[in-house]
Amino acid sequence: MKTIAVAFTGASGMPYGMRLVDCLLAAGERVWLVYSQAAQIVAKQEMDLVLPAQPREVQRQLTEKFGAREGQLTVFGRDDWNAPLASGSNPPDAYVICPCTMGTLAKVATGMADDLICRAADVVLKEGRKLVLVPRETPLSVIALENMLKLARAGVVILPPSPGFYHRPRDVAGVVDFVVARILDQLGVEHTLLPRWGGE
Repeated sequence: MKTIAVAFTGASGMPYGMRLVDCLLAAGERVWLVYSQAAQIVAKQEMDLVLPAQPREVQRQLTEKFGAREGQLTVFGRDDWNAPLASGSNPPDAYVICPCTMGTLAKVATGMADDLICRAADVVLKEGRKLVLVPRETPLSVIALENMLKLARAGVVILPPSPGFYHRPRDVAGVVDFVVARILDQLGVEHTLLPRWGGE
């Protein structure tokens, strides 16, 4: 069992993040989740989903929603400096910020660890673990592109949610699954969301 940290921030694309958590739990992985205040707004706008301010309530809600086992999902507050992912002595195996705002990406690129979301990224980078950012913005400014290049050179996976259509998705869920499948591939988590190119 891997421990995968996931952060939701205020970019559009909450269905990607929720589906990712769903798939990680279904695959038997342990998930540590943290979310920003702006993510609470986006969740309501995009999914009619209320993410309460209290992490324990979100943990109860999502554990029930996704059928997670006891202890498989832990939700932390964005200012919880006692959370394990705040320290290099107990880092996750990998960390995904999905969706990732340009502001969050910029803070990670400059080492500004002023909340748990960005501190966890700092920890994962210094400990040599995999960090995947899923930035949802278009068009991209020169500043955003330069930040992405800086992070890519540091070993961060920049994975914009750019779905393909060769698998002929029938609905929005199929588009979401395309992106989530690419994230799971980066994490080395087995899935059957999409047929492999050139497969049977």
